[in-house]
Amino acid sequence: MPRIPRFVVTDPGQKAAYHVISRTALDGLPFGDIEKEELMRIIQKFSKVYCVDVLGFAIMGNHFHLLIEVSPGAMLSDEEVRRRFKHLYGQNAAFPEARLGEYRERFCSLSAYVKDIKQRFSCFYNKRKKRKGTLWGERFKSVIVEQGNTLIHCLAYIDLNAVRAGIVKRPEDYRWSSIGYHAQTGNRDRFLSSDFGMPDEAVETPLMRLKTYRKYLYHLGAIEKSGKASISQKVLKEETAEGFEMNRVRRFRYRSRYFTDSGIIGSRAFVETHYQTFKAHFHGTRDKIPKRVKGVEGMYSLKRLAEL
Repeated sequence: MPRIPRFVVTDPGQKAAYHVISRTALDGLPFGDIEKEELMRIIQKFSKVYCVDVLGFAIMGNHFHLLIEVSPGAMLSDEEVRRRFKHLYGQNAAFPEARLGEYRERFCSLSAYVKDIKQRFSCFYNKRKKRKGTLWGERFKSVIVEQGNTLIHCLAYIDLNAVRAGIVKRPEDYRWSSIGYHAQTGNRDRFLSSDFGMPDEAVETPLMRLKTYRKYLYHLGAIEKSGKASISQKVLKEETAEGFEMNRVRRFRYRSRYFTDSGIIGSRAFVETHYQTFKAHFHGTRDKIPKRVKGVEGMYSLKRLAEL
């Protein structure tokens, strides 16, 4: 069966945000502290080579998440292409001028970026474990994410992975996540974008943005304290006091799955616009209609091609 074409934004004047997810083909939780540390180092290395801004990440025991913005080739100067080439191959490497366009396209390619990360880590893991064969499962998933509220929701979903897994009680206690990296290293080497998906004019300084984001993250993370088989009297009283309105914590629970199962997610206009770009990839004559994400005002999603 032929591979389904990947959704990739090609607007030459616009950065595109993607949520990337990739899982190992191995059973259990094969990634320990050493493996997580090395995978984080590899992500940092290739994030300096490729024209990407890393907003968020989480490296778990059998998979990883990345939230990145990819710049189009038109935003990359010739000198930047040469600089990134030197960073990848060494300062003494001779740049092949005849392949300038090829390297510009590569350094702005989502697929090439993730492929390099996964291949480099596979070599490390197989050598360390004295094994051969496939490490990763199916090809990585990528979801196009709209800027604004959708982006910050997706970032929070990624940063709450370790809390949902029961590994830590506070999200910033987990070393191999973006919120952990911000809190524990002060965003060393400026590896991560410090805007947290919030517009610059909304919050003035990185520290204020971090404080605002943590407050938001903790409100959403509170949903992990629920999950009882029956509704307690406390919850019932709280719901009564709220007039049984769907608060934002409850809405977040309903929308979480859309950040991994969708092909495109955002406002209706955003999804419809990008659907037109990829319309030729779909089978059938009827237009696909974006579906509203339940519990979230103004957010829509389009299922990935395999599910259509």
